[in-house]
Amino acid sequence: MLKFQLSYDYRCPFAKNLHLHLVAALRAGADFDVNFVPWTMSQGYKADGAPDVWDDPTRDEELLALAASISIRDFQPEFFLDAHEALFRARHEGAVRLVTVEEISDVLSLTGVDLVPVWADVESRRPHQVIGESFREFDRYEAFGVPTFVVDGDATFVRYMTTPNDHPEESIAVIESLVNLIANESALNEFKHTKVAM
Repeated sequence: MLKFQLSYDYRCPFAKNLHLHLVAALRAGADFDVNFVPWTMSQGYKADGAPDVWDDPTRDEELLALAASISIRDFQPEFFLDAHEALFRARHEGAVRLVTVEEISDVLSLTGVDLVPVWADVESRRPHQVIGESFREFDRYEAFGVPTFVVDGDATFVRYMTTPNDHPEESIAVIESLVNLIANESALNEFKHTKVAM
């Protein structure tokens, strides 16, 4: 079994690519023990001296999709993969901003999620505390973006360029190869193609 953490923010297209691979792999029965970790890009863009974004109600719309997903992850986990995929696809394939309750409810309406407790949980701000805790945890690794894997206490940012196809075994191979590379090649600090393959 491969055990790892993987961060996400629904606004990031590279997080979308890897998380869709991960969702496809898990649905196909991949033997992964994965913790989906919310990580907000908004924190890096807050003004000096401003409160942390998870403590600032004026930034709530930026965190709304993350907060809803945390509630689903924690209290309705049987629906999390469907909700996770739906939110990523809505943002990047449907151009839905995911900044209002109405937008997010529309996206999640076909996933089976009970939205009443989700929005009650978000209103309580418990998910915002989770966002803060997760961000601080990844700050220890000096994480600077999503998606970041954490494998055996080692954090690695990965920019993967393609989404899954109709062959989930290929998505399993993608995730396995990345996690194994991270775990077994700690001396490899940077590996980047000089141009994007066409």
